[in-house]
Amino acid sequence: MGKKKKNAGGDPAGNECECVPVAGCTVEAVLSMDDRGQMVLPKDVREKAGIRSGDKLALISWEKNGTVCCLALMKVENLSGMVKDVLGPVLNENE
Repeated sequence: MGKKKKNAGGDPAGNECECVPVAGCTVEAVLSMDDRGQMVLPKDVREKAGIRSGDKLALISWEKNGTVCCLALMKVENLSGMVKDVLGPVLNENE
């Protein structure tokens, strides 16, 4: 991930979330949740990300002090590459 955010005085206990956007990360939209827990991903964002009806998305969360502080969506087909990149070096150590 990117550089970790330092406590900028907003939270004296240092409980600020440390999932900081890296270069190229953008707030694409602000979503609202309905009474059933559903949200709509705007059409322009879906098109830009190449997300089509039936595609599977992984919901990734970051937690700090027992509270989820950041959520991200990733196409499942991209998740396997990320997992291999993270776990690959660990798996190769045991060979």
